Amino acid sequence: MLNKRDFLAGGAAAGVFLAMPAPAAAQRMREPIPHRTATTRNLFKAPPDSLPNAVAVVPEGVWIAEQKMSGPLAKQYNMPEPADLHEAAWLVDWNGKVLKTIMTDSRNTSGMTVGGGYLWMGAEFPGNDGIYQYDMNGKLIARRQVPLGPPEDGGGIHGALWHDGKLLVLANRLHAILRIDPVSWSPEFQIPLSNLAERYHAIAWDDSTQGGAVWAVTGNNSKSYKEGQYGLHKYDATAGRLLEIVDFAPGSADPHGLAVHEGKLISCDAGIHPGWPNFDSPSHGYIFEIDLA
Repeated sequence: MLNKRDFLAGGAAAGVFLAMPAPAAAQRMREPIPHRTATTRNLFKAPPDSLPNAVAVVPEGVWIAEQKMSGPLAKQYNMPEPADLHEAAWLVDWNGKVLKTIMTDSRNTSGMTVGGGYLWMGAEFPGNDGIYQYDMNGKLIARRQVPLGPPEDGGGIHGALWHDGKLLVLANRLHAILRIDPVSWSPEFQIPLSNLAERYHAIAWDDSTQGGAVWAVTGNNSKSYKEGQYGLHKYDATAGRLLEIVDFAPGSADPHGLAVHEGKLISCDAGIHPGWPNFDSPSHGYIFEIDLA
């Protein structure tokens, strides 16, 4: 998950960054942000021996992105180097039965979405990060970097969603949610992430708010599941302001991916978490539902 200290300050092209007049910004800062608590319910396990780190919901079921620890990450997490570096994207039904498998070149996959007839995989492995675009038969269409950065390394991705013909990504380097035109690959709009959370991960669209909103998974810097504090931030998709904060109740699953199914948020518990012992969460490997009631 993205650490707020990784935030890269600096300017950007005019018209891309969200701007708010100073008086309005000050007023927003004075307004209390609503809080509520969520619980989670395990649905089914991801394919065996996998680290599910991103999800996307389609009419047929759920796409699950595999994450593999390799190179320096394998050493960091004390895991064996995988024999095959390709990471899978599995389409499963709502019982967890695998319906389709696509093997991808994405490395340390941490974001995924489906849209426009394509599968989009967000990677954050140094030297292999960016967005991998595949057709639904597993053919690589393009690999691109996050805009507004070095053309050879735009930084890692920690979430992706498709809405209304646009691709939105949670970009680690920018510490922001960036909307991209998928054809021209031009950045269109940016939502800076609040520093009220220490870590950020996946994103999902919310239609219940007028004009739309974006949910972002949040977390804290911690050394174990017991110390973990995770939840959600909800951002206005047209103004970019933080609308709501959700805290997960004790005993909840550890959220990594995020998607929406029939008005419910769906997530996955990868089983590994920065700073924690491996598989410390009791819900590791599960796809689960988030209850915001």
